Amino acid sequence: MPPSAFPDYPFAGHRFAVRPGIALHYLDEGPRDGEVVLMLHGNPSWSFYWRRLVLALRDRYRCIVPDHVGMGLSDKPDDARYPYTLGARIEDLDALLRHLGIDGAVTLAVHDWGGGIGFGWAASRASRVARLVILNTGSFPLPAAKPLPTALKFGRDSALGELVIRRFNAFAAIAARIGVERPMPADVRRAYLAPYDSWAHRIAVARFVQDIPLGPGDRAWPWVEAMARRLPDYADRPAFIGWGLRDFVFDRHFLQGFTAALPNAELHAFEDAGHYVLEDKAEVLVPAIRRFLDAHPLRIGSVGA
Repeated sequence: MPPSAFPDYPFAGHRFAVRPGIALHYLDEGPRDGEVVLMLHGNPSWSFYWRRLVLALRDRYRCIVPDHVGMGLSDKPDDARYPYTLGARIEDLDALLRHLGIDGAVTLAVHDWGGGIGFGWAASRASRVARLVILNTGSFPLPAAKPLPTALKFGRDSALGELVIRRFNAFAAIAARIGVERPMPADVRRAYLAPYDSWAHRIAVARFVQDIPLGPGDRAWPWVEAMARRLPDYADRPAFIGWGLRDFVFDRHFLQGFTAALPNAELHAFEDAGHYVLEDKAEVLVPAIRRFLDAHPLRIGSVGA
């Protein structure tokens, strides 16, 4: 489907050969000399998740919004052509920014796995993170008081779990329903599911679940340890936290991890919002994020090392 077929997504997408024979789709909206807002989605969403924030910011801010490989409108290679690891995602993000000539400060806006990718990228580049916009995500190990939900454990650790995800699109379909407290309109729900229309096109959805890091034996674990060590270093920078408290994964335990590390963050938490907090609370969060960015303009030399 062309991008114009999706509601509130009137963007001219771009494609970049992030690896030989693999194209990554991304949005680049707003003035080229504008302050960069880098928006990173998770699983099983795609750049569509950020659409209303892009529309609200692109008059002044340069909005860079990639679809991770295998997700959204990016190519969906098989395992032989792409590793589907957190490390690969971080490499892809850095390659995209280098391709665009973005080598200065950015505002990092993250949701779900976007937190792992964004904070993983920033672990060795913290000086480039000028502001944070954090929505229902993580950048540290699963809290001790928070067990991995059974549905995720099933998808992560069993062949049957992958079968259910890839044959029936169960993960994306269920997320589009239980990830919100206010039911999505049918056309919005279809847009979330559209990129994942076949067994082959659901590979990244399954691989993200399988890559959830729980301990030192997992491939993503070193990245999680590195970003967790770095998180308190951002306490001197403007931070905005928007949180749906009905999220069954990124719940109050994760929120408490962020508020402890970033005690000066501007917090907006909602008892009546779920994982897709920008769907449930766009009318509140989008203008609030715009006000936050406007109130904290970038200053040369103001970002810590």
